Amino acid sequence: MAKARPITGLDPQTPTGENARLIASVRLDEMYAWEPYVHDPCSIQELHNLRIAAKRLRYTLEVFEDVLPEACVPIVAEVTQIQEELGAIHDSDVMIALLRLCLVEQGNAMHNGHNDDTGTTHRQSQMKEDSLVRPALATILLDPAVIPTFEELRGLRSLLLKQQHLRERQFATFYKHWNRLQKRDFRHEVLDILHMPASSPVEVKGL
Repeated sequence: MAKARPITGLDPQTPTGENARLIASVRLDEMYAWEPYVHDPCSIQELHNLRIAAKRLRYTLEVFEDVLPEACVPIVAEVTQIQEELGAIHDSDVMIALLRLCLVEQGNAMHNGHNDDTGTTHRQSQMKEDSLVRPALATILLDPAVIPTFEELRGLRSLLLKQQHLRERQFATFYKHWNRLQKRDFRHEVLDILHMPASSPVEVKGL
């Protein structure tokens, strides 16, 4: 996961709204740093980093909602949608990685037999560096003693195919949404809103 950029230039003596605008601008830049990868559905890690960057921007806008322009509210909705769309893609990426791993390793187990775990330790070590599959779960999937039936393998292959098709649809949904935002020049739209004066306090009738 990409680390958040440090925020420089914050001044504790200035109004909170000014610092909030600075933080939000940096988080917006972070999100758009991953824009070159949105056209490539195979950029799994970069799309995941884009999701994290969108989440940071969303949380910044939500935390400082009271000192930011009211026009930020619909911006939060758009950023939240981006985060959720990319989250669905990431969930599919994890499932696909698990299914592929299971099919490959269990297929090897069927050919090699229960007692041959050659290469398993090395593959487990590799999986620890893969952010998509948790090491503990990989250990279970790589257990050479668990040999599935042909029917179970066929079911796993069918599930993998369905998940891949779902992932394609999820990416298409995200990509369409992203392009729609870019036609609006969303980045500059957000920056323009951040430079607007904060909304005046709302008067509560009857007080």
